[in-house]
Amino acid sequence: MTMTPMNYVAHGAGGAPDILKLAQTSVPTPGPGEVLVKVAYAGVNRPDCLQRSGRYPPPPSASPILGLEASGHVVALGEGVTRWKMGDALCGLANGGAYAEYVCLPEGQCLPIPQGMSLLQAAALPENYFTVWTNVFQRGHLKAGESFLVHGGSSGIGLTAIQLAKAFGARVFCTVGNADKVQACVKAGANVAINYKTQDFVAEVMNASAQQGVNIILDMVGGDYMQRNLQALAVDGRLVQIAFLQPSKTEVDWIGLMVKRLTFTGSTLRPRTAADKAQMAKELHEQVWPLLEKGQCQPVIHQVFDLAEAAQAHALMESSTHIGKIMLKVAGG
Repeated sequence: MTMTPMNYVAHGAGGAPDILKLAQTSVPTPGPGEVLVKVAYAGVNRPDCLQRSGRYPPPPSASPILGLEASGHVVALGEGVTRWKMGDALCGLANGGAYAEYVCLPEGQCLPIPQGMSLLQAAALPENYFTVWTNVFQRGHLKAGESFLVHGGSSGIGLTAIQLAKAFGARVFCTVGNADKVQACVKAGANVAINYKTQDFVAEVMNASAQQGVNIILDMVGGDYMQRNLQALAVDGRLVQIAFLQPSKTEVDWIGLMVKRLTFTGSTLRPRTAADKAQMAKELHEQVWPLLEKGQCQPVIHQVFDLAEAAQAHALMESSTHIGKIMLKVAGG
């Protein structure tokens, strides 16, 4: 394949969303164990906004270009690739570089397009499903019959967590900021959707759980939610932290951790090893892809922007008015 220039979204020295501009660079060459994908669609995620603003630098080995997930077709194979062939349609978790016409993806982080799904829908899967799977199921050990609370229920992560937890037999709680988001979460399968602007989520959780609390909380808020999460958890409950929309430094009285025998853990996806991510992909393919193909879980797509409109996509993400995924159309299909 002749390497030609490609368009990508540059974020310059970093700053507000309007720093994002289309620019050109050379098409990357896949390294050992990588596939080169002609991008159809790419997902927009909060880590992209953090990286653009200078608060989340990519790992040294990763592409400096924004973008953590994409769908498209394989156009070149790196040395040693055995799982994919030229022309295959796939979606994958990128280590960076998805806001571009071409991206290199490690073969173990790629998954086939679920049967019946479009390239647009498939591009909305990797970041959210890898994140929810590893945190709620691998780290949080959610089991059928347990109760589960996710904050930010109407986000891409939140709606994915609601659908997956429900599909695996949990009773699902969530918090959101308005009535439209309450409706969206109930439609996705939430048993109890709490408007945190008008309701106290701790009181609502306790009232709806016979004062027992929930078994697992997936939190991306932090700040004053930290103390309240401890109050809302049941005995032997698990709190899993994946982000901080509020400050990560706050004062917490940890006595409840001991009294209730709580577990507090957390993770970020991007620094995990290729082997870790490949294992997540394997488990997703075995346990979650059948649910997607049956329609038990479906990505909720709020809006699709052209690649050249990445600035508007980031501004929408930071407004938190969206419900579900924000996507970039690159080649389409």
